[in-house]
Amino acid sequence: MTTPPSAHHPTGAGPTPESPAGHRAPEPARTARAHSFNAAAAQYAANRPSYPPALFDAIEDLTGRPLTGTRVADVGAGTGIATALLHARGADVVAVEPGVGMAAQFRRSLPGVPVIRGTGDDLPLADASVDLVTYAQAWHWTDPARAVPEALRVLRPGGALALWWNTDALDVPWIAEAAARTERHFGIDVSAEKRNVNARAADPTGRLDFTRRTVRWSRRVPVDTHLANIGSHSVFLVHGAEHTAAFLTAEREHLLRTFPDGFVEEVYEAVLLLAETPA
Repeated sequence: MTTPPSAHHPTGAGPTPESPAGHRAPEPARTARAHSFNAAAAQYAANRPSYPPALFDAIEDLTGRPLTGTRVADVGAGTGIATALLHARGADVVAVEPGVGMAAQFRRSLPGVPVIRGTGDDLPLADASVDLVTYAQAWHWTDPARAVPEALRVLRPGGALALWWNTDALDVPWIAEAAARTERHFGIDVSAEKRNVNARAADPTGRLDFTRRTVRWSRRVPVDTHLANIGSHSVFLVHGAEHTAAFLTAEREHLLRTFPDGFVEEVYEAVLLLAETPA
């Protein structure tokens, strides 16, 4: 669905319901943000970034087996961006998605892949039924105290839990400048995201032994695609149309001064956390 903690990143990574200190936002605000995507599912599907092949190479390397033939549960599947890539690698994927609007868009995009309604905190899957549980931009919407045991329940012996997020490359000057504008307009801490993409935040109980991999990649897109991408993140969706429109109008002017040809190079660091279960 989106990405980690309490900040919106100006290119690909969205906000999470946590503060920079890792404390969760009040449940009503968290729920509103989690459900905000359903009204913007088509915008989300059309404009969000994908994930690089090297990310899936890293999953295969860490698990020691190819994705081809692997039984995968892709949880918080959203519109199916990650699901489609797993399916293309030959995985046998079932998607789990709580949102009505997102699931409907998923079915339009991937009519041949099963999607069932549910959450990571209460997976609608049988015990020991999958080899790999994946969360692309979605783990931060779970309660790890519930989601970790649920993942372990549905995984077969020797299975793995893989969590990943696209995070913005804040060492790129234009991305850092855009992040600063986002912070000023929305009163958030953009750099909190990368601070909170770690094993301790993912599993505060310490039950899982995560290995971390980072893959840097980029995509070149029209300014309007970039703006539609960031506008599909929950911090924009819940702040009100007028407040968001004012930011996006001003941001378009900033970007066209930096990129007069009308195309931006979004640069990401895809962060993967993967933990295996005992064989």
